[in-house]
Amino acid sequence: MTATSPPTAPAPLTRATVARQAWPIILANASVPLLGLVDTAVIGHFGSTADLGALALGALLFNFIYWSFGFLRMSTTGFVAQAAGAGDEAEVRAALLRPLLLGVALGLAVWVLQWPLVAGYFALMDASAPVADTGTAYFGARIWGAPAALALYALCGALIGLGHSRTLLAVQLLLNGLNAALDVYFAGVLDMGARGIGLGTAIAEWVSCVVAAVLVWRLLRERHRDGEPFLPWTRIRDRARLRRTLAANGDIMIRTLCLLAGFGLFARQGAGLGDATLAANHLLLQLVSFSAFFLDGFAFVAEARVGTAVGAGDRARFRRAVRLTSELAVVTAAALAIGLWLAGGVIVGGLTSLPEVAAMARTYLPWTSLYVLLSVAAFQLDGVFIGATGTAQMRNAAVVSLAVFALCAWAGANTWGNHGLWAAMVVFVIARAAALLPYYRRLDADLS
Repeated sequence: MTATSPPTAPAPLTRATVARQAWPIILANASVPLLGLVDTAVIGHFGSTADLGALALGALLFNFIYWSFGFLRMSTTGFVAQAAGAGDEAEVRAALLRPLLLGVALGLAVWVLQWPLVAGYFALMDASAPVADTGTAYFGARIWGAPAALALYALCGALIGLGHSRTLLAVQLLLNGLNAALDVYFAGVLDMGARGIGLGTAIAEWVSCVVAAVLVWRLLRERHRDGEPFLPWTRIRDRARLRRTLAANGDIMIRTLCLLAGFGLFARQGAGLGDATLAANHLLLQLVSFSAFFLDGFAFVAEARVGTAVGAGDRARFRRAVRLTSELAVVTAAALAIGLWLAGGVIVGGLTSLPEVAAMARTYLPWTSLYVLLSVAAFQLDGVFIGATGTAQMRNAAVVSLAVFALCAWAGANTWGNHGLWAAMVVFVIARAAALLPYYRRLDADLS
């Protein structure tokens, strides 16, 4: 038996199939902010002001670190899906093990560098002594989970790439549900404050990582019908494949940092327009983030389906995957935009009791609706290029769109205030998609 078996032609993709694969991802994504609400409520009721401040700043630092390493999830999805589409099961396993080992190594590196990292961060944030001390304790407890958290990225990427979105949902619900329960126990029952939140998160990350590893191991064992060892170390160590993996990860990291820089610049420009404007923009961005949970669901399905089509070299499957996932994504984006336009004012009222902030947020709500409606193209194209592992194109598009946004944000805010700033955000998300379109046409042509 050869190492690479001819891929079995899958059943034709339908809208119902896309919907069935997307909804578990949407639910999995939606469980993340609920955990943040639980943590905040626990500390808000059982902790001190220093605990609450430490949790806010500490969680922000972890979000930045983990989001920067999000390439572990994205590149794994693309490489695994392509290998599966090509019928190369040994490469499916190798495509997972490379980022899995890299994630563990990066987690250990963050753990080793924790002291200068946390000291420099809290000094940069100009935190008070009580907040810095408590934040350091939170970071010191949670950092033990870093290797598991980053390894989990690779495992979840493999589940998406292989189309097992319901297993992904189970893993995410375990992670966030166990995390919430442990946080309540350590911080509330045992009165450990922010340090208890960090400890509960670390334990939940390790438990979820082990469970996910067992589930993925069983899945890959069932698929192991090739003649190569289950752990194909020769492939894993292959220099050409390693270079490709590292290059893809570097490209995605640059792309992610560009997005972070864009949202950071938006916040900075908003702060220059006054505290009320800054607060209003923050509320509106929460609505944008909420909408992203839904759009990500279809983008993730596009990643897996495009990856398998590219791996099989099947242009018809590629086009059908792009068309069906995009159709449902566009309908969803339109529904979300209309919902925000009609009910956004009520939602804003539920998020804040400050009249000035609420009134200002309602003023700029139409921009938020427009952003959500037009962002669907960027989400879908990101999914397409992650599945096709067109990471250099994603990197280039992110750099170009960031430059366009920086220019528009500076000119818009200075000329039209916050209206100009939100107009620049809309241009930003349009530019992200527009910069990828020429690459998309080339990708489509290459499959012919």
